[in-house]
Formats: sequence, C-alpha cells, structure tokens
Amino acid sequence: MDMMKGEQIVAANLTDWRKLAQGLHARYVIDDFGTGARFVAAVGSAGDTLGHHPRVSIGNGYVDLKLVTDDAVYRDDEGTEYIVEWVTQQDVDLARRITEIAADHQLDADPASVSDLELGLDTARSATIAPVWAALLTGSAEAQGRGTPGDEIRDATGRVPNLWFGDADEHETPRQRFHIEVYVAPEVAGQRIAAAVAAGGTVVDDSNAPSLTVIADQDGNEGIVCVDVSAAKKD
Repeated sequence: MDMMKGEQIVAANLTDWRKLAQGLHARYVIDDFGTGARFVAAVGSAGDTLGHHPRVSIGNGYVDLKLVTDDAVYRDDEGTEYIVEWVTQQDVDLARRITEIAADHQLDADPASVSDLELGLDTARSATIAPVWAALLTGSAEAQGRGTPGDEIRDATGRVPNLWFGDADEHETPRQRFHIEVYVAPEVAGQRIAAAVAAGGTVVDDSNAPSLTVIADQDGNEGIVCVDVSAAKKD
C-alpha cells in the first residue's frame, strides 16, 4: 500500500490525530483504567474488522494510540520502490473509526499532548556502525534499515526509540554526536520551545523552524523540537 503524502493526510481531516515522525498519534482522556480497557477492546474489534491495529499504551488518565503501516511503499525519484514504515490509507480509515468509537464511549481527544521521541547520531560511517547499534538496542540485525531505505535502527516491537544517523564529516575534535528529537503537535511547538528557553535553554538554530528547532542546555547539549509541517493544517 502506497505511503500517504502530507497534503493527503491534511485532506483526511483527522481532528483527533496528529502526524508525528512516521505515524499518526492520538491521546484520549479516561477517568479510570476500566474505561480505557473497554475503549481499547472496542478499538481492537474494529481493527479485527479492518485487518489493521494500532499500537496502544494505557496510563493514568489516558489511552495513547499510534497508527503506522509496517510495509508502506515509498518510491524515489527514479521509481525505485522501498518498503518503509509510514502512514497509508488503512491508517486513515482506522483513525476515522477510532474517532467514532471514542465518541460512542464519550471520550475526549487531547491531540495537543501527543509526543514521540527519536534518537539522532551524527556520523560519517552509518553503514559501519549501524550493526553495532542494531545489536545493542534490539538484539537483532534485522532492525538495521527496517522501515527505511537508510541504515536507521527501528525496533519492530517498539521497545526502544528509533535511531537515525545524520551526516557528519570525519573529525578528531570531540563534539556532541547524540541528540534527542522530540516530535510534538504543531500547535504546541512554540510553547515547548518557550518552556525550554525559560528553563535556561538557548535556541541555537531555528533556520529550519517550525520543522526543526535546535535547543541547547547550559552545557551545550542539544535537542531538537520537531514538527511535521507537511501534514499540519494551514491557518
């Protein structure tokens, strides 16, 4: 099934959902665990009907859902096909159904609170070091390149954050190589950045904002606030 482009996701008008990194994310507010369990059971039944299921997490006061297709088809400019993790039509169809189920259960969505965490590692030798990180993070060589045409590490079970590799020149001077990437809903990105600055952080690079805003702490360690603007509604 073909991966969906950002403008197609916007056109789907999924009010409860936000596109973060590779998938669609939603959070529903619950009063107690039993309410969440009944909701998830209904979602599971709907998934059985459609032949597709979300990744689910239940916590104190919330149910978090992620929809992503493991075998979406991506075609590059030359027409070469890759199997990747991404949003497809089946994710959109199930997202719409889950929104209906939430309404039936009288649950409110809190789309601004969704978030997703990934790791970034700058290197000039991703193909060389990726097997080490695949083994270390997941215990499986199959995690290298899973769901991406590159060397990125993705755990099929979602136990650990994805690790992607950024291009970097070889160098001898010690420098930060790892950084955290925090994907947030578009409507709260400014608030998240302001909170980090108020806590003592510094914006060191906003040349790609609002997609990417690099924040440094007082020791110079960097993190990135990320927004998928391609799938965000325009004001």
